[in-house]
Amino acid sequence: MKDFSAVMLGAAAMADLVASLFFLRFWRQSRDSLFLCFSIAFAIDAAIRLMLGLGHISDEQQPFFYLARLAAFCIIILAIVQKNWPRRRDV
Repeated sequence: MKDFSAVMLGAAAMADLVASLFFLRFWRQSRDSLFLCFSIAFAIDAAIRLMLGLGHISDEQQPFFYLARLAAFCIIILAIVQKNWPRRRDV
């Protein structure tokens, strides 16, 4: 059963990496910081899943994995808030 778990973590890491590359491409086209933040968040998640899949970690209930995922989610939340924050126009 451990092998299946590693395969699923690898598939999820690959999906996260593909999403990260898509958002990076959108950022290069538009220079919108929202896309860059999403790309960074998905890259962090891909790295965490890759470490879980390749490493000999007994469980993912270690603080490092939670803190890394928390950082990724905070990046996404801050990017959305920054994008929707009303901007003051200079008159």
